[in-house]
Order: sequence, then C-alpha cells, then structure tokens
Amino acid sequence: MSARATGTRAAMEPRTTPTKGELVVELDGILGESGVLWQPYDLMLYEYDGSIDTARAQAVVLPTSAEQVSAVIRLCNRRGVPYTARGAGTGLSGGAIPSRGGVLVSFSRMNRVLEVDLENLRAVVEPGLVNLRLSQAVAPERLQYIPDPSSQKACTIGGNVGENSGGPHTLRYGVTTNHTLGLELVLPDGTTIQTGGKALDSPGYDLTGLYVGSEGTLGLVTGVIARLVPLPESVKTLLAVFATVGDASKAVSGMIAQRIVPAALEMMDNLCIRAIQARSDAGFPVDAEAVLLVEVEGLREEMDVFADAIAEVCRENGALDVRVAKDDAERARLWAGRKGAFGAIGMITPDYYTVDGVVPRSALPAVLAEIGAISQRSGLRIGNVFHAGDGNLHPLICFDADVPGETERTVEAGAEIMRVCAEAGGSLTGEHGIGMEKKDLMPLIFAEEDIEIMLRVKAALDPAGHCNPDKMFPTPGRCLEMFGRKGMAVGW
Repeated sequence: MSARATGTRAAMEPRTTPTKGELVVELDGILGESGVLWQPYDLMLYEYDGSIDTARAQAVVLPTSAEQVSAVIRLCNRRGVPYTARGAGTGLSGGAIPSRGGVLVSFSRMNRVLEVDLENLRAVVEPGLVNLRLSQAVAPERLQYIPDPSSQKACTIGGNVGENSGGPHTLRYGVTTNHTLGLELVLPDGTTIQTGGKALDSPGYDLTGLYVGSEGTLGLVTGVIARLVPLPESVKTLLAVFATVGDASKAVSGMIAQRIVPAALEMMDNLCIRAIQARSDAGFPVDAEAVLLVEVEGLREEMDVFADAIAEVCRENGALDVRVAKDDAERARLWAGRKGAFGAIGMITPDYYTVDGVVPRSALPAVLAEIGAISQRSGLRIGNVFHAGDGNLHPLICFDADVPGETERTVEAGAEIMRVCAEAGGSLTGEHGIGMEKKDLMPLIFAEEDIEIMLRVKAALDPAGHCNPDKMFPTPGRCLEMFGRKGMAVGW
C-alpha cells in the first residue's frame, strides 16, 4: 500500500477532449448520466486500491439497485466487456483493480440499512454500507456487528464479504463468513438470486459460504443478511509490555494453551509503537520492543478472573508490565492507536506494502524471527502489527517507490514472507484476499489439482470469464518464472 498522494497525476493526463463511446452511451441509458463516470480524471481516481497494482476502467458506474447491476452485467456480456466490483477501495490485494479495463461497478450509492430484525438478531443491508455504520445503527438496541477490520470506518460490508474480512474481535466470534447468513447476488449471466436467509441453516449446498471470500469472481453482491450480536455486559482491556517480540509471541501461545480465549488479542512491535505514538499519544510505551493489546468481555463478575489469568500468563512469559485501562476513554485511546497503525506507518515512510499471511500460533516466534531476517537481508524496514490471537500477520514493508528497483525488492520480500508462512503450516491470506497481488503464489499451498477444481467452479458460473478477471488464480507459467527458481514455489 502506498502512502503517496496521487492527485499530481492529473497534470500528466493528455490534454485532449474525450468523447463518449458507445459503451458509455448505453450505460447512460441504464443509470442516467449522473450514474456513469467516463472522463479521464474521474477514471484515474478509481484505478487503484490499497495495493501496488493499478489499472483504469473504461467507465465507472454507480448503481442504486440490483436491477441496475443486472442490466449493467447483461450489457457487458453483450459487448464482451469485463467488469469488476468495488466497495470503498480499501482492499490490500488488488481485488478491486479493473485489470482488463471494462466497467468498474462502484457500490457507494447502495449504502442503506434496509431492515433491523430485533427478534431474530439480523440486519439486511446493501453492500456499500460502511462497516462501522451497522454497529452504530444498532447500538441503541445494545447490539453490534462483530467483524471489525482496522479500516471499519471506511471499508464496506460488501467488500468484507468478498474478502471474508476479519478484525481484532473475530478471535472469539469468527470472521465475516460466520456473520453472513444470506446474500442477494447478481450472477455473471445477469440473473439475480437469493442465497441463505435469516434462519441458522438452509438445506442444499452452502452457496452463501461459496460466495463469501470469492473476491467478486463469481458474481456481484447486492444485499447481505448479517448476524447481530448483543453488546457484552462488561469489557476490560489490558496492555502487556515486553522486552522482546519473542516473549510477546510466547505469551500468546501461553494464553491459548490455558484455554483463555480473549475477545481480541493484538500485537505491535517497536517500529509500529513509535509510529503510532508519533502520530498521537495512544498510551503505548515507546521503549517497548512489543506490546499485546488484550480485551476480555462477558459478565461483570468474571472479568477480574479473566484479567488476572491473562496478566499471570504474560508475566510468566517475561512481561515487564501489565496494565488495565482505567476507563472507557483510555480503552478508546488504545484501540484508536491500534486501528490507526497502518496510517501511522504511512507518516514515517514514503510508501508501505502490507503483507497478509496466517500461521499457527505456536509458530509465531519462529516466523517473526524469520521476518526480521528478511528485513535484514532486503535492507527494508518491516513493522509488525497483527491479530496475534489467530496468527494473522500483517508485516508492513517500508519502501520508497521513487528509488529504482525498491518496489521490486519490496514485492520480493513480501513473497518471501509468504513462503515462510506456508512452510510454517499457514496460509497466504487471513482476510485481505489473494487478488492480483498473490495469485502467482497460490502453488505455495495448493496443488495443480486443487486449483483446477476451483477453476472449474469459476468456469461453471462465469464461462465467459468477464467477472473480475485476473484475480486469485495463477498466471500459467508465471509462478514458476517468478518464484520457482528461488525455491519459493513449485512450478504450475
């Protein structure tokens, strides 16, 4: 992800007067002129997400209904034009990049809470609804929507569904798929269907589960039935301070080994701590090599017992200090610091690249040590801030895209981290998806036969291949060319 401003690109655009093509004229007929963007400057603003890759669409459409989405897809099919869904553009794997141009379908105008069913603890929302808005809407009823990515103030629930997003508080409650009970979908042939429902289970194939995490490659989500969860009676937030990253990692494993499962368990290293504190005082000690931010929730009577057990495990694993947030204001500051970590890193480096991998909790000390070694070998600073409770790593590689060759070295370092995660028995993504970024690394964890089965599902639902092309699946031969010679992947 780059922290660099992009507005100066406008000065480099050709000073020609563009004219509407036939595709844009037909799109105008479906959505009206106010629902279609086609001028170069407008298209430039949609050519990137939070990853490194960029590509420009022929047109960006802003539908307000599933009927309009269906009509757009049918038009794309008639013209042989690819299309890609986009939420808020906060994705970190290139999933919303229109790699072959075509039409980019932005859901920013489909952003309503359509229904709150208090009796069944369900909400029906449109895909463009910002994640945090749902919890805010149901807070007066002492309810919440659990999946809480760090970007929850900006990211959308439709995007969360596409990537199966997680967040700090999904350690105890599960990720997006565990809180998505049904979907309204427009299939690649333009048909609109409903999957799942408000009930806990539906007969037949789990089509909802198939689509959650499919990264927009099998159809476009136009509605979501989400699970709501009561707010806890009591919450305690602890900050444990460590002299080494290894000690903090061992404390994480120690908690889980003793069957202590907090609501959230986050880790930050010194580089991230210093960046956060330079931005605003969140309460993290800048001399600590690592901190754990731990949250427990439940009945008021049991909070002290849980907090004391966590503090004991941390001290047994070398914690220098364990503090409990004294009030809601201090708790809010700590969490604001954690959730603002990526932005804080952006203030200390021209660019940064976010890596997303998963490892078994028991492998955290060894994997973090290897990430440190990769930093030394590459000459690139790497900060670590991540969901320690479920082993979901987010190394942040600092670089300068203006230095020749540094972007390539950064991507190479990210691929090396993915190899380490795979060798530790982990996975290539915990919540950010494969997208364009890691598709050629898929052979690190999948055999050719595994990928072939996935491609058969894709071909069955999207035979023309127009729906978010060039995502998730390896480019034939490319993975061998890029990584096989370095021992990073098998050839495919």
